Amino acid sequence: MKGNQELIKSLNSLLADELSAINQYMVHSEMCANWGYEKLHKGFEKRAIDEMKHAEKLIGRILFLEGLPVVSELKAINIGSEVPAQLANDHHAEEGAIAAYNAAIKLAGEVNDFATREVLEEILNDEDRHIDGIEELQDQISHMTLPIFLTTQVG
Repeated sequence: MKGNQELIKSLNSLLADELSAINQYMVHSEMCANWGYEKLHKGFEKRAIDEMKHAEKLIGRILFLEGLPVVSELKAINIGSEVPAQLANDHHAEEGAIAAYNAAIKLAGEVNDFATREVLEEILNDEDRHIDGIEELQDQISHMTLPIFLTTQVG
């Protein structure tokens, strides 16, 4: 099915966001593993896997719309040197993703591609869960202080 070119361009931009997020989450995950924060390592790793699934869905949809998925472009990747910076960077990335998905959902509706809109809404719900999880960790740090929080993240 020949898709709307503006929507395909938007899907490719979202794909670049997802591919970038995968890299950022994986680096944060491995940093936490290296520091011995196994729970944070697993949490970052799970979010990276979620982002991989999002990228897969976007690639599939772009191909369905007879577009060409662009997998060679990445957006800015911001690696935190410590856990609070990692969470802040990830929160910022998720905020951007949520705004981009909302704009793409609106565009899909405007061009009457409701199946694509449904795919994007599913991914948006995951992104909402991601930002909620990040905010939960940030709240825990503010309530417990960083040193106490980090003791809860060991193995």
